[in-house]
Amino acid sequence: MAKYVYDFTEGNRNLKDLLGGKGANLAEMTNLGLPVPPGFTITTDACRHYLAAGVVPDGLDQEVAEHLDALEKQMGRRLGQADDPLLVSVRSGAKFSMPGMMETVLNIGLNDESVHGLAKQAGGNDRFAWDSYRRLIQMFGKTVLGIDGDLFEHALDALKGKRQDTDLDAGELQGLVETFKGIVHEQTGKDFPTDPREQMRLAVMAVFDSWNAPRAILYRRQERIPADLGTAVNIVAMVFGNVGNDSGTGVAFTRDPGTGRQGIYGDYLQNAQGEDVVAGIRNTIPLEELERIDKRSYDELLDIMETLENHYRDLCDIEFTIERGKLWMLQTRVGKRTAAAAFCIATQLVDQGLITIDEAVTRVTGDQLAQLMFPRFDGGADKKKIAKGMNASPGAAVGKAVFSSERAVELSEQGEDVILVRRETNPDDLAGMIAAKGILTSRGGKTSHAAVVARGMGKTCVCGAEELEVSTSEGCFTAPGGVVVSEGDVISIDGTSGEIYLGEVPVVDSAVVEYFEGAEPEDELVKAVDRIMSHADSVRRLGVRANADTPDDAARARRFGGQGIGLCRTEHMFLGERRQLVEDLVLASTDEARQAALDALEPLQKADFTEIFRAMDGNPVTIRLIDPPLHEFLPDIVDLSVKVATDGATDKDRKLLAAVKRLHEQNPMLGLRGVRLGLVIPGLFAMQVRAIAQAAKDVPGARPEIMIPLVAAVQELESVREEAAKILAETGVEALIGTMIEVPRAALTAAQIAEAAEFFSFGTNDLTQMTWGFSRDDVESAFFSRYLDQGIFGVSPFETLDREGVGRLIKIAVEEGRSTRPDLHLGICGEHGGDPDSVHFCHDVGLDYVSCSPFRIPVARLEAGRAALTDSDSDTR
Repeated sequence: MAKYVYDFTEGNRNLKDLLGGKGANLAEMTNLGLPVPPGFTITTDACRHYLAAGVVPDGLDQEVAEHLDALEKQMGRRLGQADDPLLVSVRSGAKFSMPGMMETVLNIGLNDESVHGLAKQAGGNDRFAWDSYRRLIQMFGKTVLGIDGDLFEHALDALKGKRQDTDLDAGELQGLVETFKGIVHEQTGKDFPTDPREQMRLAVMAVFDSWNAPRAILYRRQERIPADLGTAVNIVAMVFGNVGNDSGTGVAFTRDPGTGRQGIYGDYLQNAQGEDVVAGIRNTIPLEELERIDKRSYDELLDIMETLENHYRDLCDIEFTIERGKLWMLQTRVGKRTAAAAFCIATQLVDQGLITIDEAVTRVTGDQLAQLMFPRFDGGADKKKIAKGMNASPGAAVGKAVFSSERAVELSEQGEDVILVRRETNPDDLAGMIAAKGILTSRGGKTSHAAVVARGMGKTCVCGAEELEVSTSEGCFTAPGGVVVSEGDVISIDGTSGEIYLGEVPVVDSAVVEYFEGAEPEDELVKAVDRIMSHADSVRRLGVRANADTPDDAARARRFGGQGIGLCRTEHMFLGERRQLVEDLVLASTDEARQAALDALEPLQKADFTEIFRAMDGNPVTIRLIDPPLHEFLPDIVDLSVKVATDGATDKDRKLLAAVKRLHEQNPMLGLRGVRLGLVIPGLFAMQVRAIAQAAKDVPGARPEIMIPLVAAVQELESVREEAAKILAETGVEALIGTMIEVPRAALTAAQIAEAAEFFSFGTNDLTQMTWGFSRDDVESAFFSRYLDQGIFGVSPFETLDREGVGRLIKIAVEEGRSTRPDLHLGICGEHGGDPDSVHFCHDVGLDYVSCSPFRIPVARLEAGRAALTDSDSDTR
């Protein structure tokens, strides 16, 4: 029979797939002998069965009962017994951290009888007992019974007035319990359940259900977490941080997750339960203050933090509770961190001898490197600072202030940059946090929900700006000096310093971009990036080239570490003033007129290629011959028709309209373009090949590679190749001749095509469109969001390569192409060439290089190094 429940003493950190991250790490800390409250974990297998079948698997209830019996014997108390109750928490815990996205219920086991027993346990502390009871009803009502949480919050706020929740006495809290029970009955038609085991059973199913809550689905999509993992459920004996001022709860990091610096970093809240810290409902105190409040617990915590960091060999995120001077560890995990901290921590751990430089490369990602390349505020610009908060997640964000998640999404979809401003965020704000450029809160610390989620997403965030009076109902906030910022007003927030500015502050290149542009590494972060990048370059097998069409792009590509150009699009060279020459080519009615137009274009093409060859300084340059249909270079048919209908139209206008109509196609991307255009218009490809050859002769060391686009049959390639090879022989220039694999038939007949091609370059933009049968320009706005919401797509196939479909075609082409020509050179030049996951795929299938935009070259270099150090199953998020 399947085993669905594991005691903490039975697990370890390597069982995250089964026990989830929280359960696996609670078991690991138990094995290390750390002070962990006893408990057990219901596996992700049970969750997946429940979500699929709608009922818990056979045998689960009995296993849970047996483990609960064992827990009761260990604690010497029974769940919810009247005189000396055991209480438990029911907490979610998936394989990957999803902070605040799923449910937790604390204080399970309290009812009208056991509340008195809890007070007795706490030495007659009635206030603590009734506070715990009201928390249970509030959390259970919202989480398990689906009651609007605002109903409880409004009742609590009405009772508190301007006081803190800690100022409420036992009598007031007892009255609040009755109020909360009334809300439950009014909203559900039933009384609050008082059977402790029924409370626990319902809470477990609520945690299972929360895996598919809208916010959890949205977070998984944002973080690319597979939807089929499910969550484990952890049932843990309660320890209480809300017993009094000798108790409390906190969150600690073994290093600063914002910068990576070593030191004491975290938040603590006296007389509180854990949810109070992350919810930001009361402002915390810095963890250092705990030394003054409870030095013994503080010293023990520091020792445990050191133990955990050395054991996990990484930054650890820790949740703890102190109950009447006794320290308890409630959770640890490898902590989320900013991109800057990730690079700094990786190299620090190398220097400390905890990890190797190989492992350091695998500890950072291309996405994090891309974040470091985002602009920062110009230090010399005029700025109007209006307030300062905590620097929760670095970066420079500018946008219109909005005060609700819904408004953030609405304006973002209209193309506006927004800053989401809240008193504090909660998991329901996730959609707005994703849509916003930055997040600003007036409450909460560096371990609040806003801070943790923002760091995980690489989003700029300033928290705990207590100087601001935020009114979400009125859509404004007031800063010191009477400055009022209303919805729609532009503000700028600096997540590195915590400063908040009125209006738009100019941005400049980041220090990391300046490093890639040639500046010497000076600060700790840039030195860390330099070390990581240098090692990634030394171990990677994949080459990295650029998609570049101009000398400026080519020069930047070289500075950013590009080893050549994998895609130079020649159609960009026919725009601007040269459109006139294209018009002459289209209007040519004789061979002589057509040749005259080509002769006029050739020296211009040659000049373009000459500059690019010079910029690349002996590195290979793959030049794609003209690909789009000719009508794309001509006037719009509607505009031209209107012009011809007026009195001022010329004979040329009328001839041009006739030509545009003749070339017009219902679906031009599947029509007369690419190799077809070169075969239909005599001399067009020959002109381009001559221009390439002549330019290469003028630049010593030039290494041209000529790419024929849209080939679907080897006969097409053979026809063009014959003419191109003749021109190259006449000029004495050596150049590889190959093709772009962007039509499914080309991939499926790669063995034949390789007979005439010396290289393949996979054009995955078109290959994706043709494989899926949809147009990127149309479908992304039409239905992709629905596909993502419904889980049909985990991520857009235009963003990350579709391994099962498009990827399989690439594998076929690689294998069959090299079976014909073992030395066939293989690369990729679609947008996927700069996507981290797609780079790993390219490494796995044996491509020789990836090509991407110049700005993405560092990302591709890093991921190529990571791919060489990890197998294809490694997690690259």
